[in-house]
Amino acid sequence: MTQVKKILIVEDEFIPAYDLSDNLEHLGYQVTGIVDTGESAIEEVTQNPPDLILMDIKLRGEMNGIQAATQIREREYDIPVVYLTAFSDDATLKQAAMTAPYGYLTKPVKPEDIRATIAIALSKHEEDAKIRSILAEEKKLNELKSQFLATVAHDLRTPLTSILISLELLQRYDEQLSEAKKTKYFGRIQTVIKTMTTQIEELLLAHQAESGKLSFNPEPINAITFCQNLLENFQTSAVDNYQLRFSNQGDCTQISLDHSLLGHILNNLISNAIKYSPQGGTVNLNLICESDQVIFQVQDQGIGMPSGYLEKLFQPFERAGNVGNIKGTGIGLYIVKQAVDRHQGTINVESKVGVGTTFTISLPVVRG
Repeated sequence: MTQVKKILIVEDEFIPAYDLSDNLEHLGYQVTGIVDTGESAIEEVTQNPPDLILMDIKLRGEMNGIQAATQIREREYDIPVVYLTAFSDDATLKQAAMTAPYGYLTKPVKPEDIRATIAIALSKHEEDAKIRSILAEEKKLNELKSQFLATVAHDLRTPLTSILISLELLQRYDEQLSEAKKTKYFGRIQTVIKTMTTQIEELLLAHQAESGKLSFNPEPINAITFCQNLLENFQTSAVDNYQLRFSNQGDCTQISLDHSLLGHILNNLISNAIKYSPQGGTVNLNLICESDQVIFQVQDQGIGMPSGYLEKLFQPFERAGNVGNIKGTGIGLYIVKQAVDRHQGTINVESKVGVGTTFTISLPVVRG
């Protein structure tokens, strides 16, 4: 059902104002009010914003229609204005044009002119709104691209510097270094390269998700073995003050999920659980397999997230205000959300600052 458009009449002559009102209602518009001063027009817009204003240029009081339209626009009310005027001199029209009106009606106003002018004004305003929305999205996208490039440059510069330093030490002091020292430096290089590879892969995944090209290839998987292997990899790099615990319920063998996307989901959630638990503690990975879904729950005892941040948790490059100096790109949870969506699953998040965070991922599965 089409919503009736609301129109405010600003006219200081009684009879023309009510004639105009009758014509508008006959055409199917709703007249929200008739006022005769610019001040009253601004007050009416503030209390009950219309879809369009028919504004007489010459009004009672200290403020004319052009000045009233200017103030309404400066207050960021996105309302099209059509001027009513018996004046058509160049100076008046030039002054009126500076307020970007959506049309003019010359008094005495003819019913056929009202119909055409208002229809064109409302249509043009809708098109302008669509264009502004597109431009705003493009601006946001450009800002994200700039942030993306800055993130890539920053996150790759640091590990590359570490690699160069390690290689320089190996080259310069090769004969003086013990085998243990060399092994340490080579191990550091391998770790940094793996980290860079993961970062680049996730940036590519984010690009694929943004362009709607994120692939989805479900295959049979033993979810218990998958989780155990994943935790073993984390356990080798986690420091002593962390405990990684795993539990499972139900038959979790031979269910179909996308191996790669599931890996990105759990890797990001577990690495975040460790990263944002700087004082250590227990990180739990709980696996629950039901007849039609599999549930992965990652729980930590870390810094938690402010409640206001949860609304933009899965937006790219967003990070909570309480992360301090903890490094991160703000892209991991965006990838998690995209990977869960490709599975047509759901995410539930519970978090409290200073207590910890629990992510619960529910994915529909096909057995066999």
